[in-house]
Amino acid sequence: MGSHSPRPHPVFGEADYERIDAGLADTDRLLAVGYPGDSGSRQPVHTVYVPADRFTPSLPAEWGAAALAAAEEAGGVRALAELVGLSPELAAEVAPRVEAKLRTEPIEDLRLDFEDGYLAPGRAAQAGGDPEETEDAEAVRAADQLAAALAAGSATPFAGIRFKCLEEATRRRGLRTLELFVVRLVDAVGGPDGLPDGLVLTLPKVTTVDQVKAMVYAVERLESALGLNPGRLGFEVQVETPQLIIGADGSHPVAQLPHKADGRITALHYGTYDYSASLSIAAAYQSMEHPVADFAKEVMQLAVAGTGIRLSDGSTNILPLGDAAQRQEAWRLHARLVRRSLERGFYQGWDLHAHQLPTRYIATYAFYRQGLDAATERLRNYVAQTVGAVLDEPATARALAAFVLRGLQCGAVGADEVLASTGLTEAELTGLAHPRLAHPRLAHSAAVPN
Repeated sequence: MGSHSPRPHPVFGEADYERIDAGLADTDRLLAVGYPGDSGSRQPVHTVYVPADRFTPSLPAEWGAAALAAAEEAGGVRALAELVGLSPELAAEVAPRVEAKLRTEPIEDLRLDFEDGYLAPGRAAQAGGDPEETEDAEAVRAADQLAAALAAGSATPFAGIRFKCLEEATRRRGLRTLELFVVRLVDAVGGPDGLPDGLVLTLPKVTTVDQVKAMVYAVERLESALGLNPGRLGFEVQVETPQLIIGADGSHPVAQLPHKADGRITALHYGTYDYSASLSIAAAYQSMEHPVADFAKEVMQLAVAGTGIRLSDGSTNILPLGDAAQRQEAWRLHARLVRRSLERGFYQGWDLHAHQLPTRYIATYAFYRQGLDAATERLRNYVAQTVGAVLDEPATARALAAFVLRGLQCGAVGADEVLASTGLTEAELTGLAHPRLAHPRLAHSAAVPN
């Protein structure tokens, strides 16, 4: 057989590279701008909704105390953890952390509700007052109360309002409440620089992309008028209408949202009961685990994958408020649903009552602690380039690091545990989970192929 000498010159020249670069320029821009990945910042494990007119700076502490008292009636947090299915060993491991959480940070994210959970206008109407004036006053009061909580150090890490939706019947009322709250809050905290990083605005009952575009315009106007930096005001979108999942033209409008909102959307929240009711699911069967809910949430996951937009599951309205048997059943249900969401990649959900807090943290902390040893062992092997029982590639290493980081951020895992088991600080763990922020020590490891 004859031999072939190597070609004296490469096939691809600079003109070829330039042509391919030009042809993929739009793709490069889309990936860089539209799919930046997660920021690595903390995501709350839940959002607590309370009627706006009931909020005071002491509410988080009051909820924490009520949660501990409810758990004590069940025999204590450890007994409650066993009641909802944890082994005695895991319950003993989780209980002290949950108790500490309920004493120090019982609510991670608080939403002052001017929508479905807001009752003041109804009371005003019954008393012969003007519901519009009542809501105006409550929007200002809510801002003052949040500013007072910030000043006192009792504010939750994340807090904000849910105002009425941008459908025609409630559009102007919702926008007015948004304006009054934000304007007053900026003034109450001493100007634009005092606005809390954890401020969250929630837009409910979104049906079309145009409603989100209108919200973008509204926050841009607020920023301009108040001297806020462009992009300072983001917002969450509640997914609770079927039209957002499948539009009139057969498309998935929810998938367009990340690319039509100028980076303003921070999260998508699934609305359990509005969405289920809109599909004529009987009230007794409306649930976070109904097949229609799972379908919608799978579409949401696909829509925001890689965009940096977070996801939140909804709520269960079965509250542990009855006799002992009813409470036990409600706690078991809540803990199971929290665990189910976590296993499916929804790391946040809604809580509607203080008595749901113990099982929120029991189920969440158990999820992270049960997976901790295996995750940290694989991370240690990956960073050290040691071949262990599992050969992980970079994408899996990022997922392992993100898992441990979430556990660390919510209090389920201690920084000392992570350092001892992996040799990684929180900053290094964040860099491994989110390579665009990679620490120099880990930059090589994060790029090593399998």
